[in-house]
This record gives sequence, structure tokens and C-alpha cells, in this order.
Amino acid sequence: MSGTGAVPGPTDSGNHSIPRALFNALLEDSAEDLYENAPCGYLSTLLDGQIAKINTTLLTWLGYTRDQLVGRRSFSDLLTVGGKLYHETHFAPLLRMQGELGGVALDLRAADGTRLPVLVTSVLKTGTDGEPLLIRTTVFDARDRRAYERELLRARQEAERERERLKRLVTTLQRSLLPAVLPVVPGLEAAAHYHIASADQVGGDFYDLFPLGDGRWGVFLGDVCGKGAGAAALTSLTRYTLRAAAVYDPDPVEVLATLNTVLRQEYTGDDLRYCTVVFGLFTPDGDGFALTLASGGHPAALLMRAGGGAEYRPTPGGLLVGVLPDARFAATTTRLAPGDTLLLYTDGLTEARLDAEGNRHSEEALRAFAAALAPTTATGAIAAVKELLASFGDGLDDDTAVLALGVPAPAGEKAR
Repeated sequence: MSGTGAVPGPTDSGNHSIPRALFNALLEDSAEDLYENAPCGYLSTLLDGQIAKINTTLLTWLGYTRDQLVGRRSFSDLLTVGGKLYHETHFAPLLRMQGELGGVALDLRAADGTRLPVLVTSVLKTGTDGEPLLIRTTVFDARDRRAYERELLRARQEAERERERLKRLVTTLQRSLLPAVLPVVPGLEAAAHYHIASADQVGGDFYDLFPLGDGRWGVFLGDVCGKGAGAAALTSLTRYTLRAAAVYDPDPVEVLATLNTVLRQEYTGDDLRYCTVVFGLFTPDGDGFALTLASGGHPAALLMRAGGGAEYRPTPGGLLVGVLPDARFAATTTRLAPGDTLLLYTDGLTEARLDAEGNRHSEEALRAFAAALAPTTATGAIAAVKELLASFGDGLDDDTAVLALGVPAPAGEKAR
């Protein structure tokens, strides 16, 4: 073995060996040397805080000599003003009560006045009789950690600023996809509400009410697939196509057919986009309005009658708009008499989660809600729906648009 310049390891039974120079260095690495040159700072203080012992590592960090500190200064003298206040009001009392306190972030003040961020752990040393004798403190250099924390905080603040900018952008873009205010329609009351599920993403719900001449009015409400910028672009295309198509031919079935053709031409192959939408044509009819509705895969409109109760106005056969090249749409007709109110909505209203088991607010539950509300006004219906949406809390995880149109009841008749 002597010829190899190596010796057996103390616990490996001769199976492995370490260099002789390293073995000798380990033997010479005394406990005192480990204390003085440890990778962390050590100091012992009397109960009044006076420094009784301090290792070379901490002296080097702070730039003091041993004679400047031992028996002359207290641990709190090494702290900044804020650290000294915290030490006296929190650190020291907790240490006396608990006997140990660890991982406390403090700033030490070096001889040249600079600050040294550290993590401090202190243990109260007691004698055989249980009486406290002194305080042993371990000090870890936290400069790298503090720099990391500052950078992390800076990054978090920047991320929060970016999120606020994104929220403002999303809000602005969302508003641009909806009418700023609903127009005044002679003989008809209109009200709407849009619930945004996420402040970080543009939703795909939309609605509009606009004149078509000769006293007729067009109305639509729908929901495009997806979220974000793609959904916003699809919503914009859908809204302007519906408006333009209605001016050319206001028949609701033809309007949806035109939209279907445009979406099929604009989005092809793997980039298939579609929407659900209900389109209505209001025509003055005596003291009310004749209404023709066509739907492309959209939930049925809900009609609340002046005499009470509510009923759906289904449009059977209506397919999703933009999926099939030869999609067929069907229309239904009804009349809105004085005191009647029509409610159009997107599926966020009927698919809100009611509990952790996944039960949802169904179409039947919505019909019962509307029946209990009738007779009502457009404004009253929207106010009630807003309260209903708020009651869902976190269960409402999708954007929801609602639009109510009602013929005012004759003077003297009450509506809710």
C-alpha cells in the first residue's frame, strides 16, 4: 500500500482508498479550524447580547477584527436600525420563550457601513440545571438569495403590470365587439348584459340591435368557438356579415345562410371556425311586433308573456353556422304583444355549475326562473338575470351574453 501513495478509507475495509495527502488533511482539520473557517458565520453571546465568541468567517464578512467585537459589542450593535428594532421587539423575546429561532432574515452592518443580508438561527444554550447560559447564533450569507428575491419581485411586478395592460386591452377589444349602447326602438324596450368570465381573454359572445328601414329592426345574439384573438376576429367577421346580409335580405334564414357561406369561405381545411347564433326580424304589428326567428345551433329564445308564464320559441333543424357547406336553417314566427318580453342568451347561462358534483343550471331551470319572473320588462329581466349570474359564483366559468326585448305594457298594468 505504501508504494501506491494511498491509504484505505476508514470505513471501507480496504475496498477503496483515498490519496494520502487528503487523508492527512482530514486528520489535521480540527474542530477549531472547522469553527473558524466554516462556510457560515458563528458567534456566541451572553444573555445580555454581548459577543463572547465569533468565528473568522463572520469577521471577514463584516470587516472587523476580533478585538473590536469580543467583549466590546453586542449582537444588536451589528444590526441596522430596523433590524435592531425587530431584534429587540420580536427576535429576542421569541428566543427566550421558545429556546430556538431559525431562518430569520436580517441585515448586518459591516465596518464600512455597507449592509450584509443574512439568515440568522439562534439557540439558547442552557446548563445542567436548565438555566440559560448563552446564545449560539449561526449566520448565513443571503446576498445571492436577496438578489434573487429582488429579481423575482421585480419580475412579478412586471408580470402584474403586463397583466393589467392585458386586462385593459381585453376590455377595450371586448367593448369594440359589442354595441356601446342599444338604440332606441319606438314601441320596444331593449336591455342587455355581458358577463366576462376571464379578464385575461377576449370572449366570443356577441349581440346587436339595428334598424333595417320601414320600421323593421334586426337583432342577433351568438357565440363563436374559441377564446382570445382568434375568437375576436371571428366575432368581428360574424357581426359585420350579419348586419350586411340583413340589409341585403332581412329574411333570418337567408341571413344565416349568407353567414354560413362567408365562414366556409374564410375558414377552410384545418382552420375550421364556427358559431351559434339566433337572428330575429322585428316588424311593427299594431300595438306590438311580429317576430321571425332563425337559429344556427343556438339555445332557443325564451318568451315571457304578459299574462304570466314563460315558453321557449325553438327553431328546430338549425345547424351550427360555418360547419357544413349546405347547412339548412329554419324559422319560427311569433308575436310580441304589450307586456311580453323576449330573452336571448348564450349557453353560459344554462351551463353554469351549481355544485362540485357537476350539476348545471339547466334550460328547464331557466324556464322556471323566467316563468316566476313574468310578467316583466326588458330592464327587469336583465336585472334579475344579473342577480342570477352573480349567485353562481365560481360556477360561472364561461362568458355570458343576455339581451331582452319587450313591448311595454299599457299604462296601469304592472310588470316586474
